[in-house]
Amino acid sequence: MHPIRMIFNPEADRGRSNQRAGDLRQLSNELGGADWAGTEFPGHATELALAAAQAGYETVVALGGDGTVHEVVNGLMQCDPARRPRMGVVPIGSGNDFAGGMGIAKDPFDAIKRIYQGGEKRIDIGKARDAAGREDYFCNVFGIGFDAAINIQSRRITWLRGFPMYLVSTLWTILLRYDRPMLEIELDGEHRTGRYLMLTIGNGTREGGGFRVTPDAKMDDGELDYLLVDSMSRLRMLRLIPEVMNGTHGRFPVAHLGRMKKLHVKSDMALPIESDGEMFAPYQADVREVEIEIQPQAMRVIV
Repeated sequence: MHPIRMIFNPEADRGRSNQRAGDLRQLSNELGGADWAGTEFPGHATELALAAAQAGYETVVALGGDGTVHEVVNGLMQCDPARRPRMGVVPIGSGNDFAGGMGIAKDPFDAIKRIYQGGEKRIDIGKARDAAGREDYFCNVFGIGFDAAINIQSRRITWLRGFPMYLVSTLWTILLRYDRPMLEIELDGEHRTGRYLMLTIGNGTREGGGFRVTPDAKMDDGELDYLLVDSMSRLRMLRLIPEVMNGTHGRFPVAHLGRMKKLHVKSDMALPIESDGEMFAPYQADVREVEIEIQPQAMRVIV
């Protein structure tokens, strides 16, 4: 058994990643080799990552987009911390927000080289649990409300990729889906109640291919950043889009930025929720309550 397990998602970047698989594998073999496995269905990368950890692999690599990274994280977080392999990332998805925030090479061939030659960094991981006891780990962003609705809309767009896809999805969501749920929020013991457009928890700084939602977040500081946005008009939302792209929205009174270690939120209506770009709860799941807490220094990542 080789110490490195490569988990490759052939459907990343809307199936375009499969075109690079042969060249990436050849480079891997030249650098020292690895054991490869391809994903075949949603959630398969989680199963493969957990199995790799249980088998004793020292390094587990996610070759795909943020969704593949998310699944690998959820597999590795299920094993004992003392036996948890370090994680590598080769970004071949459409957004690659986690890799971008970590400073991982954008070019997948350069990223493959770092798997064999790079150092590592310990990062925090977020853990979410809904009222039914369903758990999920996230390494980058956990979005409740508007940004999750954008994620749902983006899945209907097949003619764009990357940041333009998320930008168009944002504009369509402003026009078509304008929910303002009444939220009861507890942030490290501080209580807030009101109608809010969105609540985003950031371990990393960006989502949606480059929107800097929590611009001051650090993945290794033992805290999670958050953005809580008040209810506002559609026109005001349009005004804020370029500010969020640049990470300057915190200067507006409707955008509340802060840090926390534990959060509890309860809603008067079903909440769309995304975790690292993957749907944790679509509207039809009728999730109205969720708790989030940080897992400090829980993961070693190759950089």
